[in-house]
Amino acid sequence: MRTACLAALLGVSLAAGARAACLDEAAYARALAGHTAAVEDLAGVRVDYVGLRASADWKAVVASLAACQPDGLRGDAALAFWINAYNVLAIDLVLQHYPVEGIRDIGSLLRPVWKREAGRVGGRPVSLHEIEHEILRPRGDPRIHVALVCASLSCPALLREPYRAEGLDRQLNAQARSFLDDPRKGAVLEGRTLRLSRIFDWFAKDFEPAGGVVAWVARYRPELNRAERVRYFDYDWSLNDLATAPAPTAQ
Repeated sequence: MRTACLAALLGVSLAAGARAACLDEAAYARALAGHTAAVEDLAGVRVDYVGLRASADWKAVVASLAACQPDGLRGDAALAFWINAYNVLAIDLVLQHYPVEGIRDIGSLLRPVWKREAGRVGGRPVSLHEIEHEILRPRGDPRIHVALVCASLSCPALLREPYRAEGLDRQLNAQARSFLDDPRKGAVLEGRTLRLSRIFDWFAKDFEPAGGVVAWVARYRPELNRAERVRYFDYDWSLNDLATAPAPTAQ
């Protein structure tokens, strides 16, 4: 009996250790706090790519992903991990080719950036396409589309803290509200026309279980349900680089 209890306790301890080792959340939190900035322009949050290139914390974050073995993660722990992994590797992919005007410039027509190796997780190469389309989308939570940030101005603003299993539901709902409250790239009602991020066009199928895109966004902004037609914003793929941020508007 004592042997079984000890094994169970060790199992819990090892599982918790494996989760902690999958991403150096402390280093990631410091990197986000020190090398991102909330801004008033379209990006919402910009990234200090110049500073991150020299950041020991950033190197620790990327190394922790490479050493991680995420197969044992389940539920919110897995969801939070892979959202963080996508956002980290999107930034790191830019860093590997910096300076660039936009993340799409890293790829080509025949081999787009999304299908190139972005980095390593668990010692094997992964692409942003694999994380988004083969790992995250099949989980069936369309809120991933307000959390994944592909280093571009029209993307949802980067969350300036790691996604964590504890509180993930709160974080994702807050991201959805924040994105949909942005009339420049999230959602805005213009008379009877609802203008939305093109993300909702590209991934409309993911919102069908919730009754469709309009029904889903109306969960967060009920007044949007009055729309009679939907149009989409143009998508600005310019890099969310702090170095190229416009000067703040004088008050």
